[in-house]
Amino acid sequence: MAETTTRTPREPADPARTPDAPAAADVRPDVLGWTCPAPLRDQPRVVMGHGGGGAMSAELVEHVFAPAFGGPALDRIGDSAAVELGGARLAFSTDSFVVRPLFFPGGSIGDLAVNGTVNDLAMRGARAAYLSCGFILEEGVEMEVLGRVAGAMGAAARAAGVEVATGDTKVVEAGHGDGVYINTSAVGLIPAGVDLRPQRVRPGDAVLVSGAVGAHGIAILSVREGMEFGVGVESDCAPLGGLVDAMLAVTPDLHVLRDPTRGGLAASLNEIAAASGTGVVIEERAVPVPEPVAAACAFLGLDPLLVANEGKLVAFVPREHADAVLDAMRAHPLGREAAVIGEAVEDHPGMVVARTGLGGTRVVDMPLGEQLPRIC
Repeated sequence: MAETTTRTPREPADPARTPDAPAAADVRPDVLGWTCPAPLRDQPRVVMGHGGGGAMSAELVEHVFAPAFGGPALDRIGDSAAVELGGARLAFSTDSFVVRPLFFPGGSIGDLAVNGTVNDLAMRGARAAYLSCGFILEEGVEMEVLGRVAGAMGAAARAAGVEVATGDTKVVEAGHGDGVYINTSAVGLIPAGVDLRPQRVRPGDAVLVSGAVGAHGIAILSVREGMEFGVGVESDCAPLGGLVDAMLAVTPDLHVLRDPTRGGLAASLNEIAAASGTGVVIEERAVPVPEPVAAACAFLGLDPLLVANEGKLVAFVPREHADAVLDAMRAHPLGREAAVIGEAVEDHPGMVVARTGLGGTRVVDMPLGEQLPRIC
């Protein structure tokens, strides 16, 4: 969901509407008032880019969903919502998974459905306690396939320390689905003293990543298109709660965490820059990119900064804590390749700039959609 939303005013009342007409008829999107670029305003139908986690997804939320049911919690949403209930601070998130193919090097839709959602809570500093699971199955899917997916989910939940507490199953007619779709939601407690949100970012904060980027998207692409890049690329799908715990043990004063999934590192950095009102400068050569991923991206004309990850995080950390946090990350199995890649700056607020290996600079834009659709 987008960090920033605006509320779209209702259309003027229709004088022809009778008193008995449904009230919902008064709440319609003001299409002519939208100022976003095509295809949201100029395209009358949803396109694949609207689900890509980039600018088009943000516009869909801003102009369609937020005006329909936005509220204080939705206005503050990041990877997950932080809400209060009975005096407790809870992190709450939901996610849907439509990856194709269902099984790929390093994981499956079952692993993704667990790790993707528990990682959203981890970006708030919370450990997921309970998980819900909703299956949408296409008529004709093999029971053996469904059993493998469920088994992967169970193993991933046990590894993440989360309990699947409730769920639902629906079946659609053959030809009206793609085998298996999964929705998961999770809830967990936010520790006292932890306040992770982009509005806390300040100029001078160090930008850290937990490891090499781009593996998940390239792993999906390799099996989907039958491509080989010399060395096999496996998804980095993993639960990040333990790594976040290690970072918070150094200091609870981390400013913001994000897992750069759809839209990759570029989308996460741009969202944080826009929400914080700071600029971000990264050193392109400092961003760890595996050689097979770099080679595949060069061959296909992709930017590895825009390729999805499922087991990495980016952190904005006060400069005085950066070295200690980096050491803690590198001591954890999921952070061995952690690196400082840049900093938040006062210049060019809301913009991400990369210093290139040739000594120049380039703007790292928010992706419009997703380079590789159906990757999670």
